[in-house]
Parts: sequence; C-alpha cells; structure tokens
Amino acid sequence: MTTKDDTVSFGFRDVPAADKARLVRGVFDSVASKYDLMNDLMSGFIHRLWKDAMVHWLDPQPGMAFADIGGGTGDIAFRILDRLGAKGAPATLNVIDINAEMLKAGRGRIGADAARAAINWVCGDAERLPLPDRSVDAYTIAFCIRNVTHIAQALAEARRVLKPGGRFLCLEFSRVNVPVLDDLYEMWSMQVLPEIGARVTGDRDSYRYLVESIRRFPDQKKFAAMIADAGLSQVKVRDLSGGIAALHSAWRI
Repeated sequence: MTTKDDTVSFGFRDVPAADKARLVRGVFDSVASKYDLMNDLMSGFIHRLWKDAMVHWLDPQPGMAFADIGGGTGDIAFRILDRLGAKGAPATLNVIDINAEMLKAGRGRIGADAARAAINWVCGDAERLPLPDRSVDAYTIAFCIRNVTHIAQALAEARRVLKPGGRFLCLEFSRVNVPVLDDLYEMWSMQVLPEIGARVTGDRDSYRYLVESIRRFPDQKKFAAMIADAGLSQVKVRDLSGGIAALHSAWRI
C-alpha cells in the first residue's frame, strides 16, 4: 500500500515506490524456474484446484478477448484454452507479465500445441498495460496483484482495458477465516515455508518476501472495496480453502 511519502510495502519492509518493481523482479527471476514448486509449497499443493475454480467461474467463451496479467508461466491462459476446447478459439489471448524469466518459463511449456502457440506473450507492466482502451472481454490476474507497486493503479488499468460488460477476476492469497486453520497456516507460512524454500531452492529470502507480502495485502473486504473504488461493479468474493486464497469478481458496466 502507498503511504504519504510514496513508500510501499515490500514484505514487512517499506521501500521507495520507485524500487519495488526492481525488487519484485529479482524475486521472480529467482523463483521462475521453480514457480510450480513455489506455489505448491505456499498453497499446500492445492493452487491447481484454485486455478481450476477461477477459470470455471470465468466461464470463457469462444470469440472473447482475454488479458491474463502476471501470468507468465501460462497457468491461467492454458486453462482458458483447455476449457474452451473444441467449442472454439478466443479472439485474442494476451499473457502480460513484467518478468521476462516468467514469460520464458511459459513459452517453454507450449510444445506442439497449436492453441498455445497462438497466445500473445507480452512483457508489460500491470500499471501501464500495453493494450487499448475497452479492448478485452475478460481480465484475469492470479497471485500477482499483491506484488504490484500501486494496487489502485493496476485496478484502474483493469477497468480501462475492459470493454463495457467485461469481467474482472482476481485470484490471490488472502486471510484465513476458519479457527484453528488460521493458526496452522500462520505457523506453516511464517516458520516452515521459508526454511523449506531455503532447503529446496536455496532461496530463503524470496520465500520470506512472498509470505510477508500476503500479510501486507488487504483482506477480502478491503480489497473488494478497492475494486469498487476503481469503478468496477457487482463485486463478489469467494473464499477458497477457508480463506487461504480468495477469488474477487467484478464487471465493467
């Protein structure tokens, strides 16, 4: 969150806003090659189910234009294509990520799949999307928005690029709201996860940042209010796994 002197959170530290993108880029440069493992560790191995739930709620249709933000590894884009299946192709499917290493990881998963080969892989900033106004039917963002420098600006960009009647859908770690589970997840994420990250990947600091960034991110209710403040309508929230993660849905009316 931005403070009056234009510092922002980077984990539990406050840093100059101008430095955050570089610091976050360093984290994801470090974890890009082990991104699936990272999400397995952070979610207790169920992030794949959450992403399936996200795309199920999105209900993509042939001929729609999609923008998946911060989705460099292709997890959401590939699920959109799988759900469309034989029904038809999207008009466009843009995967936009500020981190070139994450995009490299996604492109490396294309293989011989013609539908995946048609994805537009773009290195771009969530706060300054390289897309025209009112150009997409659906904007998706998974496990990314807590890492942007100015969340409100990223939400404003989401509204700008959405067509009237377009859908915003965000998947992000959130606040656990189930007794006992909240204490267990707190212990797992704050004490165990950084140590596992250090042993498995040799990178304790990146995993510590990722956990701390979850703690600094607004809870479900506050984030829903930010989405509404950005001019999006009909905001709805679905908790996943007791609030370990949450889906936020909204529309540009």
